[in-house]
Amino acid sequence: MMGKLAGKVAVVTGASKGIGAAIAKALAAEGASVVVNYASSKAGADAVVSAITAAGGKAVCAGGDVSKASGAQDIVDTAIETYGRLDILVNNSGIYEFAPIEEITEAQYRRQFDTNVLGVLLTTQAAVRHLGEGASIVNVSSVVTTVTPPATAVYSGTKGAVDAITGVLARELGPRKIRVNAINPGVVVTEGTHSAGVIGSDLETVAISQTPLGRVGQPDDIASAVVFLASDDAGWLTGEHIVASGGMR
Repeated sequence: MMGKLAGKVAVVTGASKGIGAAIAKALAAEGASVVVNYASSKAGADAVVSAITAAGGKAVCAGGDVSKASGAQDIVDTAIETYGRLDILVNNSGIYEFAPIEEITEAQYRRQFDTNVLGVLLTTQAAVRHLGEGASIVNVSSVVTTVTPPATAVYSGTKGAVDAITGVLARELGPRKIRVNAINPGVVVTEGTHSAGVIGSDLETVAISQTPLGRVGQPDDIASAVVFLASDDAGWLTGEHIVASGGMR
């Protein structure tokens, strides 16, 4: 079976679980060879690679902390050393901690901005030397940039930065025919939203009540949109922000 990404090589950061794992599997199902990055959970990344190869796809895992230049470089080096090229970069690594303004700490700010913003810049910087005409960068942002919920000043700030960076890089890399878009998910059922206490809470109930399609998202809801943005089907799209939230605004 020839998928719409046959012959392409993709890096997905933060792909050991949740949305990143779903994205890695979806890209592989369309024929891409995928580098599954993890920062701490090698077991999770290995499981994603195993699932991809069991389904007939191609994948390897790569450890690396995107908030460090050396980590970002290691991830990209794995793609080049293993597959000889790079066509798709999905900047999915992200962390969140919620706190009202009175309780925000410098450490929380640095943790979130280092991973969510600096990580995007460093990984893109490492990747862009290898990206050619027709390449696609997809930044995973969040619906929080427009919904702006209380107690998310730092996290929403990081994603506002990601939205802005997406626009800048679309202009900067456009002359090289490299596309840069963002996907902005709403509330999605993942290990992260479970452990943060979102799923099963009043927050989830409120989110569903504000969502025209009447449910929270699943990782595959996001992954299919990322496949679209990574593919030539989205060849005329750059600098876009696709809000994938079931209509929650």
